[in-house]
Formats: sequence, C-alpha cells, structure tokens
Amino acid sequence: MIMNHFLWLLPLVFSHLSSPVILLERSDGNLFHWNHLMEGDKLVLHRSKRDWMWRQFFLSEEYTGSNYQYVGKLRSDKDRGDGTARYVLSGEGAGIIFRIDEKSGDLHATQRLDREEKASYTLQAQAFNKITGLPLEPATEFIVKIHDINDNEPKFTKAVYTASVPEMSDIGTFVIEVNATDADDATYGNSAKLVYSILQGQPYFSVEPETGIVRIALSNMDREVRKEYQVVIQAKDMAGQMGGLSGTTMVNVTLTDVNDSPPRFAYSSYHLSTYESAEIGSTVGRIKANDGDEGENAEMKYRIVDGDGKEYLDIITDETTQEGVMVVKKKLDYESKRVYTVKVEVTNIHQDPSFSDLGPFLDTAIVKVTAKDVDEPPVFSRPQYVFEVNEDTPKGIAVGTITAWDPDATHYPIQYAIDQHTDPERLYHIDPKNGSITILKSLDREVSKNSLLTHHIISRVPVLIKVLDVNDNAPEFAMIYETFVCENVKAGQLIQTISAIDTDDPLVGHKFVFTLSSMNPNFTIFDNEDNTARILTRRSGFNRREMSVYYLPVVISDSDYPIQSSTSTLTIRVCSCDATGNMRSCSVDALLLSAGLSTGALVAILLCILILLMIVVLFSALKKQRRKEPLIISKEDVRDNVVSYNDEGGGEEDTQAFDIGTLRHPEVIESNKLRRDIIPEMLFPYHRPSPMKECTDVRDFIISRLQENDTDPFTPPYDSLATYAYEGNGSIAESLSSLESSVTEGDHEYDYLSNWGPQFKKLADMYIGKDTGVAN
Repeated sequence: MIMNHFLWLLPLVFSHLSSPVILLERSDGNLFHWNHLMEGDKLVLHRSKRDWMWRQFFLSEEYTGSNYQYVGKLRSDKDRGDGTARYVLSGEGAGIIFRIDEKSGDLHATQRLDREEKASYTLQAQAFNKITGLPLEPATEFIVKIHDINDNEPKFTKAVYTASVPEMSDIGTFVIEVNATDADDATYGNSAKLVYSILQGQPYFSVEPETGIVRIALSNMDREVRKEYQVVIQAKDMAGQMGGLSGTTMVNVTLTDVNDSPPRFAYSSYHLSTYESAEIGSTVGRIKANDGDEGENAEMKYRIVDGDGKEYLDIITDETTQEGVMVVKKKLDYESKRVYTVKVEVTNIHQDPSFSDLGPFLDTAIVKVTAKDVDEPPVFSRPQYVFEVNEDTPKGIAVGTITAWDPDATHYPIQYAIDQHTDPERLYHIDPKNGSITILKSLDREVSKNSLLTHHIISRVPVLIKVLDVNDNAPEFAMIYETFVCENVKAGQLIQTISAIDTDDPLVGHKFVFTLSSMNPNFTIFDNEDNTARILTRRSGFNRREMSVYYLPVVISDSDYPIQSSTSTLTIRVCSCDATGNMRSCSVDALLLSAGLSTGALVAILLCILILLMIVVLFSALKKQRRKEPLIISKEDVRDNVVSYNDEGGGEEDTQAFDIGTLRHPEVIESNKLRRDIIPEMLFPYHRPSPMKECTDVRDFIISRLQENDTDPFTPPYDSLATYAYEGNGSIAESLSSLESSVTEGDHEYDYLSNWGPQFKKLADMYIGKDTGVAN
C-alpha cells in the first residue's frame, strides 16, 4: 500500500513553536512530530518507520503570488530515481486546480482559492511505472484544507432596523437586537469573532458588544421633546482589534407615547358672544386645551364646574377635534343679563397612575359669554283677549283695549294694526297708538256672532337648511348573482360570495349582517363580517330532474339606527359539472325538466312539426306542377319555339336564321310576343317584307328594311332601334336564314338538307315533309 511506501511532506509551520515541526499521522490515528534538520538551506526529513502516512495538506486562501502555490511533495520508496516512476493525481480539482509533477511528485495549486466557496478538496495520488503502465502502489486518498484569512467583512441581516420603545423608559430597557454574520471561518482564529459598538446615538442608547442588544442609556426621554432617533451600530471582526473588518447598520428608534402630559388651556379666560335669540342647543363657541400626547392619551373631557351661567350654558366634547363646544342650555335674555360666566374644567380620560407625580391631569379656565341684543317683536300683555259687546251697540263705541310693549332696551314706540285678513268686512278699528278697538259698522249677532282680530308683526329671516341623512333605506344585493351548484357538490362547499349596497351614507360606514329568513335544508350562509357573506351547501348530491332551481331568501340588515333590513332572493341553478367543478350544462335541460316535458315528448312534438312542414311543401309543389302544360302541343306547332337538339348547326357565321335585334333589345318585341300555350293563327307577323334579290348587298338590305319600318304603321315607335348584323359568308352549309328567301315559303326547296348528313336529319324531315304535304 502507498502508506508503506510514500512519504508526504507538508511544510506546515506553527508560529507558537520555537522551531517548525512536521506533523505525521499514523494509520492508528496517533499524532507525532519530527523536528526538522537544517543542512545549509535545505530541510532534511528522516523517517524511522514505513507505516507513517500523511492525511491532510493545508493551504492558505487568496494566494497573491505570481507562481503556483506549493502544496507538498509525495514520493514512493519504490521510485528508484531512474525516471521510470510517474505520479498521477485524481479527485476534486485534479488537473484544474491542483497539478502534480509526474517526475518529482511536487503538488501545486494553480488557482487562487477561496475558503468561503469551498473549504476542502479530497484527492487521490498513485504512482505508475512509465514503461509497463502498471501501478507501483495502490491509490491513497488525502485532503487539502484551505486555511482561512480575514477577507470578509461582517454583514448585518438588515440594512435598516426599525424599533420602538415607550418614552420615559428606564435605563437598560430593551430596544432591539441586531445580528451580523461573517463568512470567515469561526473555528479558526478571530476572523469571524464579532464585537458590536455604537457609532451614532449616544448618549441615548447603548449596545452590548457580544450580543448586539440595543438598550436605553438615558432616562426621561420625552417624546414631546424628540420623537425619533437614528442609531448607527458597527460590527467588527478580529474581536474588535485594530485591522479587523467592519460593517454598519442603521436602527430607526421611535419613542411611543405614554400619558405623561396633562391637558393645559392656552389662556386662563375665554370670551364668547351670541345673540339672545339663539335657540337651545345652538353653538356659542369652541375652546380647546393643549395636550402633548397623542391617540387615546390625548383624549379629553370638558365640563362646567361653577359660574352664574351654569344654568344657561353647557359644554360638550367634540371627540374628533378634542374641543369643548359651548352650547345654549336655556334661553338668554339681553335685557335681564348681558354677561354669563362659567368655570370650565378639562381632564384626561385615560390616565396612567405611574405618571401621577407629574402633576394633576386637569386644568380650568373661565369662559364669559356675552349676550347680544336682538330687535324683538312687541309682547302683548295677554296671550289672548276676550271682549263682550251687545249687538245693538252703536258705531264708534269702544269694545276694549289691548296693550303691548317692546322688550328691547331701546323701547321703541308701539303701533297697532288689525290684520285685514281676519276682518274682511271692516267691522272694527284699532287706534294705532293706544290700542283701543272701536266699532265701525252695526253688528248683527246672527251675521257676525264672533270676530277674531289678530295683530301681527311680520319678520323675515333667511334659513339655511342642511339635509342630513336618515337611515330610511334598506340594504340590498350589490349585483344580480348568477349562482349555480353542481350536482356532484359536497356538503360545506362554497358556491357564491355575496355583498350588499345601501344608498344611505352613515358616518361610521356600512356594517351589514347576512342571515337566512328561515332554516334551509339545502344551503346555509356564513357572515364574513366584512360586508360580505358566503353561501355554502348544507348537503351533497343535487339532481336537476328533481329540482333545477332553488330560491334562497337572504335577509340583509344594517347596523344604523333605526335598523333597516330587506330580503333578497338568490336564485341557484343546479348544473352538471366535471370533476374539477367547472360547469358543463345548466339551462337547457333544467328548463325542459322544469316545464314538465320528458325527452320523449319533446322529440314527438318536433317530429309532428317536421311532418306538417313536409306536407305543406309537397302540396305547394303539386299545385305548381298542375298549372304547367307542355310548350309544344303538337309536332306541327313549331313556330318560333327553340327546339334543343344535338345536331350540328351551320357554324359561327350562321346568324341569318334568327333576329339579332331580338337578342339585343328584347324589350322592343315584348308586346309582340306570341303566347306559347295556344296555337297562333299565323306563323309569321302580319307584315311581310318585300322580296329581295338573292345577291342583294347587305347594306342595301339594311337600308330597305329601315325604310319599311319607317313607313309601316305596325312597327314599334319611331324612337325604337331595330338592329341587324351580318357576319359574312364562309359556312360550308351556307346560311339557314330566311332573309334571302323568296316571297313565299313555297319558293324554297329543302331537298339539299338530306345531303348534310345525320346531324341535320331531323331538320330535313321537318322541312322536306312539310313541302311534300303542301305539294300534295
């Protein structure tokens, strides 16, 4: 084995020993050391036993030299030194990171290594014979460990920490714990040994060097003086010694409020004013005490504790602004009292007994309210006057006197007048100065048994009306829900989430409560308490044939006063779904089943409708077929009918057999068409063209026809155009047209048609047979 033949040399030097030693590990695990011997500049090692072997090499990380870093040397005792031994290295990084000299066995590291990336490498070494290629010894495994250097600074787990601590806390109160880590090897040296210190934030805070716990270092820290602090904490490795690397973090500390500040009025007295006509409950003015605290610690309560105006005034607390609102408790009277004085006390609602030594948490102030004069209407001495008079009393006699006075301090003179709407007959008169009422006309008890006279002062005042909301609308569904439940649904499964809306606008926001109007065996509702509710199934297994639609009444109530509620019905359809709950079909089958029709009945109805449609179509077709008659009644009835046959004609140039004008202007002869359902009296038109010579030129022929049409009274109107065309000669069978025929049909001979071949046999039979019949 290689352990009996290799000597592994490791230049590991320990600084705490007086001289370098070489560590060897025996196979039994015991450690020994050899003192080195110096021979000149060389290190000489001696081995006394062959069973020693190297187990580990140590190599420093982040090597900055220009040459390869030397790791160690291996040599086999079977290496005779004649160059036949070859050393081979394998394992992690072999050939890339680590390279061995095949001849000498020197081991070098070719790259700069980082312990934080990989702390150790496991390699295998073996010696071979260069000539035979056979191994000299079995392979032996060894480990190269990377020695750590301090090349990583500490890093905090957070770049910025946030902490809070109550104000007025005692010294040593825990604030927060910060943590930093160092990627260096914590088991080797002090590279990863951290010490915490505070760079910013003294003398208010301190930090424990080993744990990183931040604590209060100064007592009576007042939030009202300073609320936020920024503390910079440093973590330094190498146990905080000089040359160590460091990292910092920021800790934002906020002092939270405690009730340590009593409320205080800014002034010892306040002056307010209002009109004497102010209604009961109307606002006179506002006062406010200052409290340095916040939140519930700053909540205050105002009350009147003394004063001659305690009967007429009251104060209430505005919970939003923490102000004291002075209101009218009883009608004020400027003429009887012009200034009303009260003593107002303010206290904290939530008091902390631990801070009672800071003084009483209340304060008082004097509030003076001045009543301002208003021009009031005159006041009558009685609420109602009753006078008696005989019906025969003559005119001008005084019935009675009314009195009134001005309650204002100015005492304006009073003038009296009768409201003419209450005395339309003008029976009475009132003296405008003394209020004496006299009779103007004779009185008749039967006519005027009683008279009601009123005296009014009319005043006008602008009124501003602000309409406040009243809870007079009930909540309802926020939308129309299309809810379905699967036939294969399980109990307790969510099928719909509903919400509600309310046209009212309460000050504290909406708060709806969802319930069912009655116990439902199929569905239940769960109020989420966030203005929504979930509809859940109470049972499993729904069947569309049994029930396709369910109606679930849901009662929705609000929380305002008076409570309003409404019942909204949720329509739930039963649908067919797949295994994942996706709907496949709903409406068609559900609607058919809900109508009470089976599938067979529906098919029968559709078949009946189809049969009726087929009967109607067939009847219409037969009716049209009865009206049709053959175009040609007899073989002799040829006329101008077009007979289709397969015989070949005279060619493209044969255009003399038909009237081209008819094709180009069919509307010209529309009125002269012959009926095809009866035998015409004549086979040709009434007017026959004049005979033409056989070799007449086409131009002369056309001119002749034009003249005939111009003079013929039976031709179309003069603005009609009769078109003739001539394509020329060239057809082997010549022309079949009758334009060059003689005056009568009897002048034509058609015997030549029999010589044209079988294609014209039918045409020859028609004309030759006709001529024969005429001759006979």
